[in-house]
Amino acid sequence: MGKDKLRRFAENETFSCMIQPDFDDIFHKDHPLKGHWGEEFFHNDNPIILELGCGKGEYTIALAERNPNANYIGIDIKGARMWRGAKTATEQKMPNVAFIRTRIEFINSFFAEGEVSEIWITFPDPQLKTRRAKKRLTSPIFLEYYAKFLKQDGWINLKTDSQHLYGYTNAVVEHFGLKCEASNSDIYGTGFADEKLSVKTAYEQMFLQRGLPITYTRFSLGKQTTFPMFDWEEDDKLEKDNEEARK
Repeated sequence: MGKDKLRRFAENETFSCMIQPDFDDIFHKDHPLKGHWGEEFFHNDNPIILELGCGKGEYTIALAERNPNANYIGIDIKGARMWRGAKTATEQKMPNVAFIRTRIEFINSFFAEGEVSEIWITFPDPQLKTRRAKKRLTSPIFLEYYAKFLKQDGWINLKTDSQHLYGYTNAVVEHFGLKCEASNSDIYGTGFADEKLSVKTAYEQMFLQRGLPITYTRFSLGKQTTFPMFDWEEDDKLEKDNEEARK
């Protein structure tokens, strides 16, 4: 492990905005802050908004700067990347920012029913292989996780360069009859991007330089709590195309 990464890990331990629970503290257990983020961490009753797979925390920081009347929590497993966001939040004394270093599969250990008002998913791994569809952050498995803590009128925002993940997410929304407020396959080309959507992470800037359109979907789970997995025919088509390309 490089010295710079070790330095970042050590500095992460000093950031009050960084929560880094041990595996044994959250595996089949509730974190002490579950249900108490407002009064015990942020010391207010403002809405709580999550960024899943936050990377360097660029979106978390940008949204928190634009809206000081909401609390933002970035979640990722990569501590060396999250260091950048935590350091910025610390240096700029941003009381409405937190970061949790954990796998998103453990997210239900951190938030109680109705505790979260909104979710942002920005440029996640699209998990293109069909057998990994359940790993997509908009898959039915993850929607069941979110339904346990997201308010019934809370929104899920997906911003991605992956046309496949965009199409898959729209198929999930349609399959379960979920309310969809927005679905746009090229937010910059169509002029759809507003102030929030115009925040550009390092990944996004790289994708834009390649000429890839950026897509956006905004939907709500409503009162639905169960989401059985289903097969999407476009996954099968992609898998077959990949097999042909490998021959």
